[in-house]
Amino acid sequence: MPTITITSILVDDQAKALAFYTDVLGFVKKTDIDLGDFRWLTVVSAEQPDGVELLLEPDQHPAAAAFKAALRSDGIAFTSFAVPDLAAAYADLRAKGVTFIQSPTPAGGVDMAVLDDTCGNYVALTSPRPVDGDEPASDGGESAPDSDASPDVDGAGSSAERGVST
Repeated sequence: MPTITITSILVDDQAKALAFYTDVLGFVKKTDIDLGDFRWLTVVSAEQPDGVELLLEPDQHPAAAAFKAALRSDGIAFTSFAVPDLAAAYADLRAKGVTFIQSPTPAGGVDMAVLDDTCGNYVALTSPRPVDGDEPASDGGESAPDSDASPDVDGAGSSAERGVST
């Protein structure tokens, strides 16, 4: 059976993406190969250096701009990362200046928050929902955007409210 070794995220600037994904989110650079105008540039989890690589893929293909714009317009995070404690990750990243379009919110069996990666993407952070009556991970606020970004542009609700999985 196949296994996942590399997955991609389309980024508008590889250097900016590398800085965000390493300096802010805490991933570590795994591979950096100069390919002329672009690089084969991957990062991995610091806890899983031999795990799945995230390719910071240049979004230069003509279809990429329309695809990313449609996802952003609908407030959809196309990429998702697991964190052990969403409330702690949310507080830490907000302290680092990260913009969230959705604060921690229950979404099925997980709590989910959605951030703007500064490279043209919304990214979901998830952690398992508490069991046995524990309180959900939350900052106590509403799930409204933390910035002027408005993922609910068509009145259909955020991706979590519409039941869209990420």
